[in-house]
Amino acid sequence: MKRVIVGLSGGVDSSVAAYLLKEQGYEVIGLFMKNWHDDSVTISNECPWLEDSNDALLVAEKLGIPFQTVDLSEQYKERIVNYMFNEYEQGRTPNPDVLCNREIKFDVFMKIALSLGADYVATGHYCRKGEIEVDGEKIFQLLAGKDDNKDQSYFLCQLSQEQLSKALFPIGELTKPQVREIAMKLDLVTAEKKDSQGLCFIGKVRLPEFLQQQLQPKEGNIFEIDANHPIYSQEKPIFNSKEEELEFLSKPIHYTPEMGKKVGQHQGAHYFTIGQRKGLNVGGTKEALFIIATDVKNNEIYTGQGHHHPGLFRKALRIQPSEIHWIRQDLALKNGETMNVIARIRYRQELQKATLYQFESGLYVEFEEPQSAITEGQFVAWNINDELIGSGVIS
Repeated sequence: MKRVIVGLSGGVDSSVAAYLLKEQGYEVIGLFMKNWHDDSVTISNECPWLEDSNDALLVAEKLGIPFQTVDLSEQYKERIVNYMFNEYEQGRTPNPDVLCNREIKFDVFMKIALSLGADYVATGHYCRKGEIEVDGEKIFQLLAGKDDNKDQSYFLCQLSQEQLSKALFPIGELTKPQVREIAMKLDLVTAEKKDSQGLCFIGKVRLPEFLQQQLQPKEGNIFEIDANHPIYSQEKPIFNSKEEELEFLSKPIHYTPEMGKKVGQHQGAHYFTIGQRKGLNVGGTKEALFIIATDVKNNEIYTGQGHHHPGLFRKALRIQPSEIHWIRQDLALKNGETMNVIARIRYRQELQKATLYQFESGLYVEFEEPQSAITEGQFVAWNINDELIGSGVIS
């Protein structure tokens, strides 16, 4: 009998995942990860992880499976929280959820599970795992979840073959309503629980507030750049190679205060991200102001009116060589090679037609249509049909 350890988070998805595995005849053990100690940054007095671990325990009891809690807050602080601060201080926007899967759930947690004699680790992610043979070798595929609304394969875009080989995604074939229905039938305490918002596992922490407690505020200026600024209608230079053109297309515009007008003040450029419109507190414009650039070094924020402002759009992005990740290493591009894919630069974005170009200097992703708010530090992931085959950090 194969042993599976399920990461029970106290939510409905992992609860139903545990139930389905039991139905399929696995020996199932529920494990709750506690990843956060510092209660001073949670929003309300309720202690979210306590509530969640309690729900997880009740679910385990109901399903008749063993349950225990593991405390991973040290590793979490070291690998996730420190990474986030570091990224924000450099003016990049991190994606803790993607990292959390790579570093915590499918690394630290997986190692604990394997040391407990588990054959597999299961989570409540909406995605599926495939298995194919290439040149006599077994290769695992990361496939989109059946529920188009909930597909979470993007969050797992940094997993390796080895991690996938030990992973199970029991609810990948189901839709969210079906999952809730199963939980209701079983009368699970989590059946009607709202989907968790906020940071993976930290519970009810609001990111900006959390960061503001840790990063020092610095007052700086907000500038508005006119959509008709000449920089947007400049003629494209003549390129000697495709690589030169891609380098040009993926470079963000460098703004200076002289290019716009001052419209307000902010408390620190490192709190803001490209494409953001909330929290600027600047009124009196015809259309909402969106952030088109942040300059952490000079502590300046550049904005433009409306979500069609030309400063928001770019046609290409670059990934540094060290940050290119192929789940399907057998498909990895060699220098000079290209590939047609569908890609997304954030969770829940519709997949966009794009071409990958691999060079010595890195991997470029050129989109058919210009993309809004390409953000440094976030992950771009690319698919062939419903299979996610690789990803990288936008540089």
